[in-house]
Amino acid sequence: MADNPKKFTAGIRLVTGQVDRAAVRMTLMYRWHPRFHIGLEYNPKVGEVHPLLTFIPLTETRNRPAVIIGLSSDRIGTPEGTSVYVTASKDLGAWTGLPIAPYAGVAWGSYEKRLRPIGGLNIRLPKRFNSLIQFDGVKVHPSLTYSFRNSHTFTFLMIRGKDPGLTYTFSF
Repeated sequence: MADNPKKFTAGIRLVTGQVDRAAVRMTLMYRWHPRFHIGLEYNPKVGEVHPLLTFIPLTETRNRPAVIIGLSSDRIGTPEGTSVYVTASKDLGAWTGLPIAPYAGVAWGSYEKRLRPIGGLNIRLPKRFNSLIQFDGVKVHPSLTYSFRNSHTFTFLMIRGKDPGLTYTFSF
């Protein structure tokens, strides 16, 4: 969302084979500043509302990764909880010629009350597609996203590599 000039982004995620909290997730984010986003997450199957926060204290440069601090609901698969995370991410295209951007960091989840390592790899693909492989500190979740009209995305994801899901977001 950092590159998105629109002020709001709304989304819905539907997944199978998960706890009720994760089965349906709706979000609304407000881009107050390019480096500061606030919002709400609503999980209607359990009537839960969570604050969302993204702060980018360091933006990425040619030689430095971006640093991102955030607040969200705890990792997928937990029945409740909040997660606080810090990550560093770097697009390695200029250095390697490859269309990849890894990230790594740590998250603390209130459900398990512990720190866990997190990370992932974004791979830019042709024709407005990209793939993101995420490790939430416990499980791996691959996804494939198609972006269109500069404000819409559809994402097909596989929670834990086996349970399918779909996310749709739009910015306005």
